[in-house]
Amino acid sequence: MITLQQDADGFIRMNRHFPDNSLISIAFTEGAAEEFTGTQLNAIFDDALAEFRGQNRLEGAKGFSRAPAKTVHPTKNITFVKVHPGMAA
Repeated sequence: MITLQQDADGFIRMNRHFPDNSLISIAFTEGAAEEFTGTQLNAIFDDALAEFRGQNRLEGAKGFSRAPAKTVHPTKNITFVKVHPGMAA
């Protein structure tokens, strides 16, 4: 089981998908804790990523660059996901 802690702003650190059958426990700042499956948390991550990309106009065909990919810090991804108690239901 993977345990994550919610920060004071309501986010958890998640920069990738978890295995679908894994169990993830999130300890919320209010003191509650909930268990999520990897599938549930991955769906929440995908929704947050789609919202981020939509707000920053990162969707759509922008062309293909033959330049090598930058590995320093990806700017088209998110590393924090907003969560709240009751999302596991």
